[in-house]
Amino acid sequence: MMKSIDLFSIATSGVNASSKLLQTTSNNIANINTEGYVRERTTFANNALGGVGQSTTERVINVFAQNQLRRDITQVGELQAFSDKTTQLDNLLANEANSIAAGLSDFFASLQTAATDPTNLASRESVLARGESLLQRMGSISDFMSAKEEELNLEFTSELVRTNNLIKNIGELNKAIIVAKGSNPREEPSALLNERDKAINELAELMSIDVRESTNNNGAVMVNLSSGESLVMENGSFNVFELGSDADLDFKQLRLATSFNGDKQNTSINIKESELGGTLGGLFRFRDEVLGTVQRDMGQLALAFADAVNSQNKMGMDLDLQLGGNIFTLPTFQGLNYEGTPDNLPVTGRITEGAGNELTDADYKITVDAVDAAGLPTSVTVEMLNGDGTPKKDASGNNIAYNGLTVGAGFNELPGGIEIEFEAASGYSSGDEFLLQPTKNAASLIGTATDRPEDLAFASPIRVEPNQANLGDATVRSHVVTNTEVGAEASAFNGSGGIHSVAESPSATVGAPAQVLFTSASSFQVLDNASPPNVITNVTGVTDYNNLLAQAQANGSSPAWPAEFSALDDYPGYDFSLQGEPVAGDSFSVSYNTNGTSDNTNAVELAKLQQEALVQLSSNSANGERTLHDAYASLVGKVGEEAATADISLQAADAMRVQSQTWFDSVSGVNLDEEAANLVRYQQSYAAAARILSTAQEVFDTILSAAR
Repeated sequence: MMKSIDLFSIATSGVNASSKLLQTTSNNIANINTEGYVRERTTFANNALGGVGQSTTERVINVFAQNQLRRDITQVGELQAFSDKTTQLDNLLANEANSIAAGLSDFFASLQTAATDPTNLASRESVLARGESLLQRMGSISDFMSAKEEELNLEFTSELVRTNNLIKNIGELNKAIIVAKGSNPREEPSALLNERDKAINELAELMSIDVRESTNNNGAVMVNLSSGESLVMENGSFNVFELGSDADLDFKQLRLATSFNGDKQNTSINIKESELGGTLGGLFRFRDEVLGTVQRDMGQLALAFADAVNSQNKMGMDLDLQLGGNIFTLPTFQGLNYEGTPDNLPVTGRITEGAGNELTDADYKITVDAVDAAGLPTSVTVEMLNGDGTPKKDASGNNIAYNGLTVGAGFNELPGGIEIEFEAASGYSSGDEFLLQPTKNAASLIGTATDRPEDLAFASPIRVEPNQANLGDATVRSHVVTNTEVGAEASAFNGSGGIHSVAESPSATVGAPAQVLFTSASSFQVLDNASPPNVITNVTGVTDYNNLLAQAQANGSSPAWPAEFSALDDYPGYDFSLQGEPVAGDSFSVSYNTNGTSDNTNAVELAKLQQEALVQLSSNSANGERTLHDAYASLVGKVGEEAATADISLQAADAMRVQSQTWFDSVSGVNLDEEAANLVRYQQSYAAAARILSTAQEVFDTILSAAR
């Protein structure tokens, strides 16, 4: 009897074991197309009394392969997002219809054409039209990038909603798995584990994470950012992401907000987007390394161009015989108040006229150091920032900052070609902070200051003529105009079609330089335009005839160059050079270029701007400048290089992901051939165990019959 019972036990355990194996195999086969499914395996313990012992069903998984796959998913997610966005911008810049290089070439070609006939209104109108077209191209690209920034902010919001849902889901699954494992320690809650792994993989696509098993071995996992911040704790609690901003409301910053239960104080932690990885990291990387940089480089290029054309046009005389004015309008920009600085304290910035070649792509952080009794700043610190808010560095790796700059009422000139004005009547405090972004959106804000072709100042405002009685062979080689301002920073131009007389001059005794009279081949006098003329200064020891008025200012004596002239930034604002050799008695007169409308001197100088270095290379003032074409080529090349490098890196990362997926699937994926073979084997073992059970029944029946 005991033998029969043992046979029944063995047979029953064998049937149950084979049934369990068939169930596991069938489940594997049924879920071969289920995303995230990990194949299962059932194992049995030996039974010392005979038969099959306790069964355990678990997922077949290689943790190393799983972690490698997650890392590769993160890498692909980052590079895919970065590559897609960078390629879009590269395609825009590579499109000939948007080419700033072509626009620059068209503008300067129209200037060269106009210079051949400076009185031709049609040629002048073409210059204005080409200039406006160039501004439209720059503005279109700038507007596109502004739209991309808004689009990115929407993507950040959307992806963070998805991220937080995944984090919450992982935390809730942690709790469910703990309960399930506690209820049945020998049966893994495979469906819950698969669902959690799938959620973790989706999270890994969005950001770089580390996953660790619970120290309590209760089935829970802890999920951290690779930089260390906790996302999901083993008890199921979790933290969530949020978007914040500081001075620039369009510049979103990532923060991790804690979600403590009870009375514990919650807080927010700033996350380094550069270390984030995944799709979110790729989007932030595109914004910080490509979009923000190109926005500012485009603005810097546009401002340098417009300021250079304005400055050179001011050095000329227009078709109405007036001193030249601005052709383009340069924008002002409003300072953005950092958190803690009252919003009713405005700061306005503008480009320093004539300093466009000093402008960089930097943002400016202005910190008030001290204020007067009325609450107006008297001293500030200026820090140069990258577009992502990090400090700009000099060649030695030090932050570029200017401490203790004195400021006062009106506009105050700062390093880097900008000026700022504190507009409020009072209320500023030490520690107030402001962000200025002079180049970020500047390309779309520059306009045209005139639609009159007559306002193009193609002629020089002065003419330098030799006296017809000169006996030497000296002739005028060139003359230059460097200042035509009328007013406080005055040049020698009076704004009424002439140069300063004694009455108009900063000096009470002499007028502006109007004549150079040689007393010998190595000495000359500088005279004004009075009748008879006054001697401004005498110059001796002359060895060359370049920039005669600059020589007079540096070396003039008996009398010396007037101190009132030297006190001004650039007086008289013109100079000239000779070639050949004068003799005693030779003279050269300087006068306003009245009726000189056919003169193209300044038109030629405007056309030369195409070849001049006008765009600052970096925030390090020791570095040189680039031409407009070189600056644009560098901008386009940088984006193209980023796009090409990202595409190559993406292909490499995707190949690694495929390799990791193959490795993972070789262990955890369902193999139909293997499962089919198992199915046949388990069917046979089931039939054999069932045969044992029927044999045991027959033996038992025979024993009963014999007993009767």
